[in-house]
Amino acid sequence: MSYGLTVKLLEEILPLEGKLNAASVRNNLHAIAQKVESELGEEEFMFANGCEMEWSKLPRPDLPITVGIDGGYIHSCSPEKNPKEWFEVIVGKSITDAGEKKCFGGITSYDQKPKRRLFELLKSQGMQMNQQVTFLSDGGDNVRELQLYLNPQAEHLLDWFHITMRITVMKQMAKDPEIKPKWREKLLKRIESIKWYIWHGNVFEALQEIESLEDLCYGDYEDLDEDAEFDPDLEISPLKLLKKVEEFQSYIEKNANFIPNYGERYRCGERIASSFVESTVNQVVSKRFVKKQQMRWSKKGAHLLLQVRNLVINQELRQRIDSWHGNLTPIPEAS
Repeated sequence: MSYGLTVKLLEEILPLEGKLNAASVRNNLHAIAQKVESELGEEEFMFANGCEMEWSKLPRPDLPITVGIDGGYIHSCSPEKNPKEWFEVIVGKSITDAGEKKCFGGITSYDQKPKRRLFELLKSQGMQMNQQVTFLSDGGDNVRELQLYLNPQAEHLLDWFHITMRITVMKQMAKDPEIKPKWREKLLKRIESIKWYIWHGNVFEALQEIESLEDLCYGDYEDLDEDAEFDPDLEISPLKLLKKVEEFQSYIEKNANFIPNYGERYRCGERIASSFVESTVNQVVSKRFVKKQQMRWSKKGAHLLLQVRNLVINQELRQRIDSWHGNLTPIPEAS
């Protein structure tokens, strides 16, 4: 709920002396978040320290930790008061093999210690330098940089969830009723072929199929004998689809080194998608910052609120407060 609604709720349920206002609630929340920030160590470029000989002496690690990272956007209260201006927030969730889940997040252009924040969270879940960590992300540059050099055993994978989202969009565009049925069938066949090759980790063949799909969108059949039956003069070229296909080609080329054999991983029971992070984005960001909220945020205000929200979700806020002020005795329930 908003700071204003928080004030009304506190006035109803607590015997408060004096006047409480939304600014007081916000300032106290910021003070807590800034104290948490001050306890973080210094930011470093690389956290994977030591050598293989030292790592081999460590206790046998648990099974891999899976980290899913995604992004979202928050309304900005910029000085220019541009109603269309947003800024990016990165949110993620880390899951151990035992099922322990923890969230993290920050404002990309404000956070000064993003790697340190993620590293400390992984350490709190028992990560050590000889333990495997699997990072799943959408392939964005900011997200990719965040997860590098945190663990020598880390593997970085392109999230299957985001691949299928893009493929689904292309499928819907290929089903445009303006496209002739025979041509539509060929387009959909190519898109399914692309998906099949990527699912099996065959990036080379997938890119070849993407180029063939581009030729179909252009209406160029010179190198496509099986498509020679079509007459470009009688067909409506699906040029609207072409832009999405070109974007998808760049996306796959850029992330080619992070595309595994998804089918093999799936059969082995390993995670291939970060869909579990979508609920985290909604829980951490959307409900408070975007959905049904008319507020606009400064980067500092949004970042500090995110840190407290993550502490609450991770059930660590009470622990932090106890460490600062001693163990607080809970108020006994009324008989």
